[in-house]
Amino acid sequence: MKAHILQLNPILIPAINEQLAALYTVHKFYELADQKAWLTEHGASVAAVITGGHTGISQALLEQLPALKVVAVNGVGTDAVDLAYCRGRGLPVTATLGALTEDVADLAIGLLIAACRNLCAGDRFVRDGQWELNPQPSATALARRFSGMRVGIVGMGRVGRAVAVRAAAFGCPISYTDLRPMEDIAHRFVPHLIDLARDCDALVLCAAADSAEGIVNAAVLEALGPRGFLVNVARGRLVNEADLTAALVAGRIAGAGLDVFVDEPRVPLALRESDAVTLQAHRASATWETRTAMGEMVLAGIAQALAGQRPTMSLTT
Repeated sequence: MKAHILQLNPILIPAINEQLAALYTVHKFYELADQKAWLTEHGASVAAVITGGHTGISQALLEQLPALKVVAVNGVGTDAVDLAYCRGRGLPVTATLGALTEDVADLAIGLLIAACRNLCAGDRFVRDGQWELNPQPSATALARRFSGMRVGIVGMGRVGRAVAVRAAAFGCPISYTDLRPMEDIAHRFVPHLIDLARDCDALVLCAAADSAEGIVNAAVLEALGPRGFLVNVARGRLVNEADLTAALVAGRIAGAGLDVFVDEPRVPLALRESDAVTLQAHRASATWETRTAMGEMVLAGIAQALAGQRPTMSLTT
Protein backbone atom coordinates (compact mmCIF):
# COMPACT_ATOMS: atom_id res chain seq x y z
CA MET A 1 0.00 0.00 0.00
CA LYS A 2 1.29 3.43 -0.91
CA ALA A 3 2.26 5.86 1.85
CA HIS A 4 0.07 8.94 2.19
CA ILE A 5 1.70 12.30 1.43
CA LEU A 6 0.14 15.64 2.37
CA GLN A 7 1.19 18.36 -0.08
CA LEU A 8 0.77 21.94 1.17
CA ASN A 9 2.13 23.68 -1.94
CA PRO A 10 2.00 22.86 -5.64
CA ILE A 11 5.10 21.62 -7.45
CA LEU A 12 5.37 23.05 -10.96
CA ILE A 13 7.47 20.34 -12.59
CA PRO A 14 5.21 17.69 -14.21
CA ALA A 15 7.86 14.95 -14.03
CA ILE A 16 8.18 15.39 -10.27
CA ASN A 17 4.42 15.24 -9.81
CA GLU A 18 4.30 12.08 -11.92
CA GLN A 19 6.93 10.44 -9.73
CA LEU A 20 5.11 11.45 -6.56
CA ALA A 21 1.84 10.04 -7.90
CA ALA A 22 3.51 6.78 -8.94
CA LEU A 23 5.17 6.25 -5.56
CA TYR A 24 2.64 7.64 -3.08
CA THR A 25 -0.96 8.58 -2.48
CA VAL A 26 -0.73 12.36 -2.68
CA HIS A 27 -3.32 14.61 -1.04
CA LYS A 28 -3.20 18.23 -2.23
CA PHE A 29 -4.11 20.08 0.94
CA TYR A 30 -4.38 23.44 -0.85
CA GLU A 31 -7.21 22.05 -3.03
CA LEU A 32 -9.31 20.56 -0.22
CA ALA A 33 -12.63 22.30 0.40
CA ASP A 34 -12.82 21.31 4.09
CA GLN A 35 -9.28 20.92 5.39
CA LYS A 36 -10.35 20.57 9.01
CA ALA A 37 -12.72 17.68 8.26
CA TRP A 38 -10.10 15.98 6.09
CA LEU A 39 -7.52 16.14 8.87
CA THR A 40 -9.96 14.70 11.38
CA GLU A 41 -10.62 11.74 9.11
CA HIS A 42 -7.22 11.18 7.48
CA GLY A 43 -4.56 13.03 9.49
CA ALA A 44 -3.43 9.91 11.33
CA SER A 45 -2.46 8.23 8.05
CA VAL A 46 -0.11 10.93 6.74
CA ALA A 47 3.51 9.76 6.58
CA ALA A 48 5.12 12.79 4.93
CA VAL A 49 4.43 16.46 4.29
CA ILE A 50 5.66 18.52 1.36
CA THR A 51 5.61 22.26 1.91
CA GLY A 52 7.30 25.42 0.71
CA GLY A 53 9.67 27.71 2.51
CA HIS A 54 7.14 30.52 2.75
CA THR A 55 4.22 28.27 3.78
CA GLY A 56 6.09 26.03 6.21
CA ILE A 57 3.89 24.11 8.60
CA SER A 58 2.38 25.11 11.92
CA GLN A 59 2.81 23.18 15.13
CA ALA A 60 -0.96 22.88 15.30
CA LEU A 61 -0.98 21.03 11.98
CA LEU A 62 2.00 18.89 12.95
CA GLU A 63 0.17 17.77 16.08
CA GLN A 64 -2.65 16.43 13.91
CA LEU A 65 -0.25 14.15 12.02
CA PRO A 66 0.85 11.55 14.59
CA ALA A 67 2.33 9.12 12.02
CA LEU A 68 4.40 11.78 10.29
CA LYS A 69 7.97 10.73 9.47
CA VAL A 70 9.31 13.72 7.54
CA VAL A 71 8.60 17.34 6.60
CA ALA A 72 10.11 18.00 3.17
CA VAL A 73 10.53 21.71 2.45
CA ASN A 74 10.64 22.44 -1.26
CA GLY A 75 12.97 25.40 -0.70
CA VAL A 76 15.66 26.64 1.67
CA GLY A 77 13.59 28.74 4.07
CA THR A 78 12.64 26.95 7.28
CA ASP A 79 11.62 29.90 9.47
CA ALA A 80 7.96 28.97 8.94
CA VAL A 81 8.61 25.53 10.45
CA ASP A 82 8.92 25.03 14.21
CA LEU A 83 12.29 23.32 14.10
CA ALA A 84 12.57 23.09 17.89
CA TYR A 85 9.28 21.20 18.07
CA CYS A 86 10.36 18.89 15.24
CA ARG A 87 13.68 18.17 16.97
CA GLY A 88 11.86 17.32 20.17
CA ARG A 89 9.67 14.92 18.28
CA GLY A 90 12.63 13.43 16.40
CA LEU A 91 11.04 14.52 13.15
CA PRO A 92 13.38 15.20 10.21
CA VAL A 93 12.85 18.47 8.35
CA THR A 94 14.59 18.54 4.99
CA ALA A 95 15.36 21.47 2.72
CA THR A 96 16.68 21.73 -0.81
CA LEU A 97 19.99 23.25 0.24
CA GLY A 98 22.37 23.95 -2.61
CA ALA A 99 19.87 23.47 -5.40
CA LEU A 100 19.01 27.16 -5.64
CA THR A 101 22.50 28.62 -5.40
CA GLU A 102 23.40 29.22 -9.03
CA ASP A 103 20.06 30.66 -10.09
CA VAL A 104 19.76 32.95 -7.07
CA ALA A 105 23.27 34.27 -7.67
CA ASP A 106 22.50 34.74 -11.37
CA LEU A 107 19.42 36.79 -10.53
CA ALA A 108 21.31 38.88 -7.97
CA ILE A 109 23.78 39.94 -10.65
CA GLY A 110 20.95 40.37 -13.15
CA LEU A 111 19.05 42.66 -10.78
CA LEU A 112 22.17 44.68 -10.11
CA ILE A 113 22.96 45.14 -13.80
CA ALA A 114 19.31 45.96 -14.52
CA ALA A 115 19.27 48.59 -11.77
CA CYS A 116 22.61 50.10 -12.78
CA ARG A 117 21.76 50.27 -16.49
CA ASN A 118 18.07 51.25 -16.06
CA LEU A 119 17.06 48.25 -18.16
CA CYS A 120 13.40 48.19 -17.15
CA ALA A 121 12.93 51.93 -17.66
CA GLY A 122 14.70 51.65 -21.01
CA ASP A 123 12.46 48.76 -22.03
CA ARG A 124 9.34 50.81 -21.21
CA PHE A 125 10.77 53.82 -23.10
CA VAL A 126 10.99 51.75 -26.28
CA ARG A 127 7.76 49.76 -25.81
CA ASP A 128 5.69 52.88 -25.11
CA GLY A 129 6.86 54.53 -28.32
CA GLN A 130 8.74 57.23 -26.46
CA TRP A 131 11.99 56.68 -28.34
CA GLU A 132 10.31 57.59 -31.64
CA LEU A 133 8.82 60.70 -30.06
CA ASN A 134 12.04 61.64 -28.26
CA PRO A 135 14.97 60.38 -30.39
CA GLN A 136 17.52 62.75 -28.87
CA PRO A 137 20.18 60.99 -26.70
CA SER A 138 19.33 63.22 -23.74
CA ALA A 139 15.78 61.80 -23.55
CA THR A 140 16.95 59.06 -21.21
CA ALA A 141 19.33 59.50 -18.30
CA LEU A 142 22.86 58.17 -18.38
CA ALA A 143 23.25 54.87 -16.55
CA ARG A 144 25.92 53.50 -14.23
CA ARG A 145 28.64 51.03 -15.21
CA PHE A 146 28.51 47.74 -13.30
CA SER A 147 31.95 46.42 -14.21
CA GLY A 148 34.49 47.40 -11.57
CA MET A 149 31.94 48.45 -8.95
CA ARG A 150 32.83 47.76 -5.35
CA VAL A 151 30.41 45.01 -4.30
CA GLY A 152 29.60 44.34 -0.65
CA ILE A 153 27.98 41.01 0.14
CA VAL A 154 25.91 40.44 3.27
CA GLY A 155 26.11 36.74 4.13
CA MET A 156 28.93 34.69 2.63
CA GLY A 157 27.15 31.35 2.45
CA ARG A 158 26.51 29.36 -0.71
CA VAL A 159 24.71 32.19 -2.52
CA GLY A 160 27.05 34.90 -1.28
CA ARG A 161 30.06 32.98 -2.53
CA ALA A 162 28.40 32.38 -5.91
CA VAL A 163 27.60 36.10 -6.21
CA ALA A 164 31.22 36.90 -5.38
CA VAL A 165 32.47 34.63 -8.18
CA ARG A 166 30.19 36.32 -10.69
CA ALA A 167 30.94 39.86 -9.55
CA ALA A 168 34.68 39.17 -9.57
CA ALA A 169 34.38 38.12 -13.23
CA PHE A 170 33.23 41.68 -13.92
CA GLY A 171 36.33 43.07 -12.23
CA CYS A 172 34.47 44.04 -9.07
CA PRO A 173 36.42 44.31 -5.81
CA ILE A 174 34.53 42.20 -3.23
CA SER A 175 34.09 42.74 0.48
CA TYR A 176 31.64 41.03 2.81
CA THR A 177 30.18 40.83 6.26
CA ASP A 178 28.99 37.78 8.17
CA LEU A 179 28.92 36.51 11.73
CA ARG A 180 32.65 35.89 11.44
CA PRO A 181 35.39 36.02 8.81
CA MET A 182 35.66 32.99 6.54
CA GLU A 183 39.17 31.50 6.58
CA ASP A 184 38.81 30.03 3.09
CA ILE A 185 37.81 33.33 1.47
CA ALA A 186 40.33 35.88 0.27
CA HIS A 187 37.86 38.76 0.00
CA ARG A 188 37.99 41.52 2.61
CA PHE A 189 35.90 40.94 5.74
CA VAL A 190 34.14 43.96 7.24
CA PRO A 191 32.70 43.28 10.72
CA HIS A 192 29.95 45.92 10.67
CA LEU A 193 27.22 46.28 8.07
CA ILE A 194 27.24 50.08 8.13
CA ASP A 195 30.96 50.13 7.38
CA LEU A 196 30.47 47.66 4.53
CA ALA A 197 27.75 49.91 3.07
CA ARG A 198 30.00 52.95 3.35
CA ASP A 199 32.85 51.18 1.53
CA CYS A 200 30.90 49.75 -1.42
CA ASP A 201 28.93 50.86 -4.48
CA ALA A 202 26.46 47.99 -4.32
CA LEU A 203 25.21 46.06 -1.32
CA VAL A 204 23.92 42.56 -2.10
CA LEU A 205 21.90 40.76 0.57
CA CYS A 206 22.44 36.98 0.51
CA ALA A 207 22.09 36.19 4.21
CA ALA A 208 19.80 33.35 5.29
CA ALA A 209 19.38 35.00 8.68
CA ASP A 210 15.89 33.85 9.59
CA SER A 211 15.85 35.80 12.88
CA ALA A 212 17.27 39.09 11.54
CA GLU A 213 14.90 41.93 10.74
CA GLY A 214 15.32 45.45 9.42
CA ILE A 215 19.11 45.36 9.48
CA VAL A 216 19.23 47.49 6.34
CA ASN A 217 17.80 50.68 7.77
CA ALA A 218 18.08 54.43 7.22
CA ALA A 219 21.59 54.57 8.66
CA VAL A 220 22.87 51.77 6.40
CA LEU A 221 21.23 53.33 3.34
CA GLU A 222 22.71 56.71 4.24
CA ALA A 223 26.13 55.04 4.39
CA LEU A 224 25.53 53.39 1.01
CA GLY A 225 24.99 56.85 -0.40
CA PRO A 226 23.41 58.56 -3.42
CA ARG A 227 25.43 56.54 -5.95
CA GLY A 228 24.87 53.20 -4.19
CA PHE A 229 22.61 50.31 -5.13
CA LEU A 230 20.86 47.71 -2.97
CA VAL A 231 20.03 44.17 -4.14
CA ASN A 232 18.02 41.73 -2.02
CA VAL A 233 17.69 38.05 -2.96
CA ALA A 234 17.63 36.84 0.64
CA ARG A 235 14.78 37.75 3.00
CA GLY A 236 12.40 40.67 2.55
CA ARG A 237 12.38 41.52 6.21
CA LEU A 238 16.13 42.14 6.22
CA VAL A 239 15.25 45.55 4.78
CA ASN A 240 13.24 48.26 6.50
CA GLU A 241 11.01 48.99 3.50
CA ALA A 242 9.83 52.36 4.82
CA ASP A 243 13.44 53.49 5.14
CA LEU A 244 14.27 52.11 1.69
CA THR A 245 11.31 53.88 0.10
CA ALA A 246 12.23 57.15 1.76
CA ALA A 247 15.85 56.83 0.64
CA LEU A 248 14.84 56.14 -2.97
CA VAL A 249 12.32 58.98 -3.14
CA ALA A 250 14.83 61.43 -1.66
CA GLY A 251 17.67 60.19 -3.89
CA ARG A 252 19.76 59.09 -0.93
CA ILE A 253 20.56 55.89 -2.85
CA ALA A 254 20.71 55.41 -6.60
CA GLY A 255 18.52 52.36 -6.99
CA ALA A 256 17.56 48.85 -5.94
CA GLY A 257 16.91 45.38 -7.31
CA LEU A 258 14.48 43.39 -5.19
CA ASP A 259 13.22 39.81 -5.43
CA VAL A 260 11.85 39.55 -1.89
CA PHE A 261 9.62 41.74 0.25
CA VAL A 262 8.38 42.06 3.81
CA ASP A 263 4.71 41.25 3.17
CA GLU A 264 4.57 39.22 -0.02
CA PRO A 265 2.84 39.50 -2.41
CA ARG A 266 2.06 43.06 -1.26
CA VAL A 267 4.75 45.46 -2.43
CA PRO A 268 4.71 49.15 -1.40
CA LEU A 269 3.29 51.40 -4.11
CA ALA A 270 6.30 53.72 -3.98
CA LEU A 271 8.59 50.82 -4.90
CA ARG A 272 6.31 49.73 -7.73
CA GLU A 273 6.18 53.25 -9.15
CA SER A 274 9.89 53.99 -8.99
CA ASP A 275 11.98 53.74 -12.16
CA ALA A 276 15.02 53.36 -9.88
CA VAL A 277 13.80 49.96 -8.69
CA THR A 278 13.86 46.64 -10.55
CA LEU A 279 11.33 44.18 -9.13
CA GLN A 280 10.80 40.43 -9.27
CA ALA A 281 8.04 38.32 -7.69
CA HIS A 282 10.28 36.14 -5.47
CA ARG A 283 11.43 34.24 -8.54
CA ALA A 284 15.14 33.71 -7.99
CA SER A 285 14.85 29.91 -8.10
CA ALA A 286 12.16 29.82 -10.77
CA THR A 287 13.92 27.95 -13.57
CA TRP A 288 13.18 24.50 -14.93
CA GLU A 289 16.61 23.33 -13.89
CA THR A 290 16.47 24.47 -10.27
CA ARG A 291 12.87 23.52 -9.64
CA THR A 292 13.55 20.06 -11.05
CA ALA A 293 16.59 19.65 -8.81
CA MET A 294 14.54 20.82 -5.82
CA GLY A 295 11.79 18.31 -6.61
CA GLU A 296 14.32 15.50 -6.87
CA MET A 297 15.71 16.43 -3.45
CA VAL A 298 12.20 16.39 -1.99
CA LEU A 299 11.65 12.92 -3.43
CA ALA A 300 14.98 11.71 -2.05
CA GLY A 301 14.30 13.06 1.43
CA ILE A 302 10.89 11.41 1.61
CA ALA A 303 12.20 8.08 0.34
CA GLN A 304 15.03 8.07 2.86
CA ALA A 305 12.77 8.95 5.80
CA LEU A 306 10.12 6.39 4.90
CA ALA A 307 12.85 3.76 4.60
CA GLY A 308 13.87 4.49 8.19
CA GLN A 309 17.02 6.38 7.22
CA ARG A 310 18.18 9.83 8.24
CA PRO A 311 17.51 12.07 5.21
CA THR A 312 20.70 13.55 3.80
CA MET A 313 19.30 17.07 3.92
CA SER A 314 17.73 16.83 7.37
CA LEU A 315 18.17 19.95 9.50
CA THR A 316 16.72 18.53 12.70
CA THR A 317 17.84 14.91 13.18
